[in-house]
Amino acid sequence: MNKFLDISPEVKDALEAGKPVVALESTIISHGMPYPQNVETALNVERIIRDNGAVPATIAIIGGRLKAGLSPEEIEYVGKNGAKVVKASRRDLPVLVARGADGATTVTTTMIIAHMAGIKVFATGGIGGVHRGAETTMDISADLEELGQTPVMVVCAGAKSILDIGLTLEYLETKGVPVIGFGTSELPAFYTRHSGFGVDYRIDTPEELAAAFAAQREMGLQAGMLVANPIPEEYSMDEELINSAIAKAVAESEELGIHGKATTPFLLAKVKELTGGDSLDSNIQLVYNNARLAARTAAALCK
Repeated sequence: MNKFLDISPEVKDALEAGKPVVALESTIISHGMPYPQNVETALNVERIIRDNGAVPATIAIIGGRLKAGLSPEEIEYVGKNGAKVVKASRRDLPVLVARGADGATTVTTTMIIAHMAGIKVFATGGIGGVHRGAETTMDISADLEELGQTPVMVVCAGAKSILDIGLTLEYLETKGVPVIGFGTSELPAFYTRHSGFGVDYRIDTPEELAAAFAAQREMGLQAGMLVANPIPEEYSMDEELINSAIAKAVAESEELGIHGKATTPFLLAKVKELTGGDSLDSNIQLVYNNARLAARTAAALCK
């Protein structure tokens, strides 16, 4: 086992017993929502995973230790400290570990630590991707690179609609990452169920998802699998409203010169402000929905 990794007793026992485990990121706690709503949401997601037959493993870096499975007190710690906790991608891990510092894990680092621990399924909100204007800025999320090299299933609500979804799909195709629509042939766009872009395959049951991922792993294909699970209909936002808010947020970020890892938190906060908080409510519900599917898929994978 990696000497920098701590697996919580509950997660360790579950893995050793062959029980289903679902990884969860911590950036959504530190940078995605205000306190205390962030902590409440994180604990609710863990409860949903338990209710659907799996063990939750929220992942973070605390005191320079890679943590697979946080206690409620550690979740509270990350939530209270919020944006003071470094948003940690792959490049940040060596320095944070060496300094004994704290870090909140993105999709990238959650995949890395989950794979180290032996966790195969990960539930998140939406993945990062190719940002709008990336043909000149080269602003492409490390999430896509990780999906191309780390064999973890990522259950999400599609690519965040602040991104260039078409280019994100092209990049994933280049990396050999299967993009699966759960109950849909169209890639959802995070806040809404539709993007206008097709997925590689439609799959309608957790059991078939598990079978496809098991086959990928057994063939030794060193890539992740992206499962796009549309936001429930009742929480899907009006496409015209959300696209207008995103366009305004992107324009403001460009005017302010915001780039790199600061881009997504700024855009999500701005969209929340422009939608009167409706986007945050939708964000929470889609995470809950992904947690349910991930837990059921992890359970099917164990069988």
